[in-house]
Amino acid sequence: MYCKVYKATPTTPRMGPLPPARLGAFNRPFSFVGLDYFGSMQVRVGRTRVKRWVALFTCLSIRAVHLEVVHSLSTMSCKMAIRRFVARRGSPVEFYSDNGTNFVGASNELKSELKSINGELAETFTNAKTKWLFNPPSSPHMGGAWERLVRSVKAAFFAMSTSRCPDEETFATLLVEAEGIVNSRPLTFVPLEAGTQEALTPNHFLLASSNGVVQPARTLSELKSVGRSDWNLCRHLVDLFWRRWVKEYLPMITRRTKWLKDTRSLQSGDLVVIVEEPVRNGWIRGRVLETRLGRDGRVRRAVIQTSTGTVLRPATKLALLDVQEGKTGSQTQDQFYGSEDVTAYLAGPSEIPRSI
Repeated sequence: MYCKVYKATPTTPRMGPLPPARLGAFNRPFSFVGLDYFGSMQVRVGRTRVKRWVALFTCLSIRAVHLEVVHSLSTMSCKMAIRRFVARRGSPVEFYSDNGTNFVGASNELKSELKSINGELAETFTNAKTKWLFNPPSSPHMGGAWERLVRSVKAAFFAMSTSRCPDEETFATLLVEAEGIVNSRPLTFVPLEAGTQEALTPNHFLLASSNGVVQPARTLSELKSVGRSDWNLCRHLVDLFWRRWVKEYLPMITRRTKWLKDTRSLQSGDLVVIVEEPVRNGWIRGRVLETRLGRDGRVRRAVIQTSTGTVLRPATKLALLDVQEGKTGSQTQDQFYGSEDVTAYLAGPSEIPRSI
């Protein structure tokens, strides 16, 4: 039993289905947005160098990106970046982000402004239907949709930059160029049979072509039929991209490549180890107080009671221990903790109860 405790590893639940935000076909681009920061980067201002961060907004449906320069990690700077984004891309239906302090602060002010109808934030970048959803702490895999694009933007940005520290204007230009490169990447396979048809890209939904040069075809029509035929033509051209998105791109993202098997779900009262620190001796012990289910009915996160309070962690960071509480008597197949041992267990990682 001593080895079971010190060799416990977390078991990842079966990969869940994609959320509705990733499957939002025939919606306006940037209706479902994931938000993340990356940086810092050195920028030359006069004779000094200052730090700048980049706010990455990504459409969870068409995988397009929008980049904004952020001067600090404060909540006020985050709100101004969101205001600039909404002024250019429109107000989203849902925001998704990690549980950062600046994002939580922006969301709390967002909620307080929604309570008062004439709030400045509510008028600027939200409405009654906009909501902000947070991933639990220490769960970067739940934000893989924007974490992967952070790497793509960095690769495009550093491929263009030089060893010389750029100024503010050059830095903003490089970011916009990197945004255009990432938005022109192919989402589907490049067709080999039809040479005239190109792979589907995020720019097809934003600019009606991969690079914004080729404009959608328009036919001349009479004055009587302008209101009818032009509207139908425009809607037909947009629907063509969405039909390709459903047929070519959607089957690719619905495949499961890992976490294929079902595992034992966490239950209230289970004793676990929170896998956070790189050193195993620094892992915190606790007891499951509450489990929270995902859309597929599997336990995806849990509220853990520790010696210092309660924390919310994803199931992938919880290593279940093969012990139970308050079991005595003729049970000889497994060994269990008593009530005194559980108290000692939650006290810290240095001591292991002798009854193990």
